[in-house]
Amino acid sequence: MRKKITALLAAAALLLAGCGWMDGEYVSVVPHQEPAASGPAGSISAANYKDLTGVLEQLVSAGSESCVIDVGEFDQKTVESNMNAACRYIREVFPMGAYAVEDITYELGASQGRPAIAVSIQYRRSRTEIQRIQKKADMDALAVTIRAALDDHASRVAALVSRYTETDFNQLVQDYARENPQKVMEIPQVSEGIYGSGTSRVVELNFTYQNSRESLRQMQSQVKPVFEAASLYVSGEGSEHQKLSQLYSFLMERFDYKQETSITPSYSLLCHGVGDSRAFAEVYAAMCRRAGLESLVVTGTRWGEPWTWNIVCDGEGYFHLDLLRCAQEGGFREYTDAEMAGYVWDYSTYPACEGRPQPPEPAQTEPTDPAPAETTESTDAAEEPEETEGTEQTQEPEEPQA
Repeated sequence: MRKKITALLAAAALLLAGCGWMDGEYVSVVPHQEPAASGPAGSISAANYKDLTGVLEQLVSAGSESCVIDVGEFDQKTVESNMNAACRYIREVFPMGAYAVEDITYELGASQGRPAIAVSIQYRRSRTEIQRIQKKADMDALAVTIRAALDDHASRVAALVSRYTETDFNQLVQDYARENPQKVMEIPQVSEGIYGSGTSRVVELNFTYQNSRESLRQMQSQVKPVFEAASLYVSGEGSEHQKLSQLYSFLMERFDYKQETSITPSYSLLCHGVGDSRAFAEVYAAMCRRAGLESLVVTGTRWGEPWTWNIVCDGEGYFHLDLLRCAQEGGFREYTDAEMAGYVWDYSTYPACEGRPQPPEPAQTEPTDPAPAETTESTDAAEEPEETEGTEQTQEPEEPQA
């Protein structure tokens, strides 16, 4: 940083006249108190470190290149050290400064007989780029902006996020693109820049496509009516099984497909009949969701090769549905886990496919034995003859009378 102590007589007046810190429509994101206007009329004043950083924040946020700051109320022994610290803060901590500022130089001197600082700011971003920075409250709000940019095949997103948290932006882009093949024609390469430190950050994402934006928009316009036709094809009454089968027929009977991988999967599949297992699974899942059907995309392997298929909810059960396997075997068919020989996937990530739940068997009633008859009297009756017999057996024979 260049520092030079000079008497800023005419130069300071010129800088003051050309100060542009209030240009544009910027509203400061970091709240601060206005510096005390104790200097000459129309000047910017700073009485302490907080005032200095506040002034510099506004200068940078507006893209202003120069200004004079009245520091007549500042402790002159600490002006230089405070200014050095403020410049470091702007370049390294303040998100807009870390994003846009190349360097800050200043000169200590006087303006209209009062101590002053003439500030000069060099930028690596244009004023237009700075003023186009969007303001977002948190990462959820930023995600909405990113999705809208992908839908429009835009090349850049730049935003000041007040509550920033670490995010895998490349994964976010890929997930959204794969879940919305009717909108995103090509998954872009993503490069990111995160600027500043602390809670607030500037996030800059650049998207690189192999196709031009105009070409991608034309592809999108051709794919859209196909998805709309699929929704109409399964509208109305019908079971989940019937609708899943209808969507299978709608998709698989469009072409005699050629299995190849494309960088524009949904467009190549639906308009040229070219696609791989992932393209089939993602397009089918998107068509199901539009029809109110639950369909998941499963990534794994089949006989050791990378492969993608679906798991669908049909009635009360989940089933595997491999569109290409169905085409080879002659038509729509759902498979249970036990029927997926040769496939490997993360079993813990997806619902178990065990087939349709068996209806409960009717409860079997055990035959009831008739209640035993009362046996008290019969027992007694049975015992009486025994006692009689016993008596007869023990009775002595009578002797004959003479």
